[in-house]
Amino acid sequence: MAGPLGAVVGGAIGAAVGTANGILGVDRRERFRIYALGEHRPSVALPGPVRAGTVLPEDGIVYYDVPREFALPEYSYTVVNGHPVLVEPASRRIVEVIE
Repeated sequence: MAGPLGAVVGGAIGAAVGTANGILGVDRRERFRIYALGEHRPSVALPGPVRAGTVLPEDGIVYYDVPREFALPEYSYTVVNGHPVLVEPASRRIVEVIE
């Protein structure tokens, strides 16, 4: 499977799959990380590891639009434990951790 369509695989633990290098791919991943951290958004502190499949709490988290240049209108992003993450807005599920 390639691309963001069909990228999220459900299940008890949940996991994000997309291209071999995630939804953003290698070429845009670092650029997005630099962008997201450069915006100086507040980081939400949550217990445990930050990983794809984690559903974020309903309250206390602000989600931001992904800039058009990344062509991911179906996702939002936020910062959790210092890591930018792509989130599926309807489910609040992390689909990719940008490290």
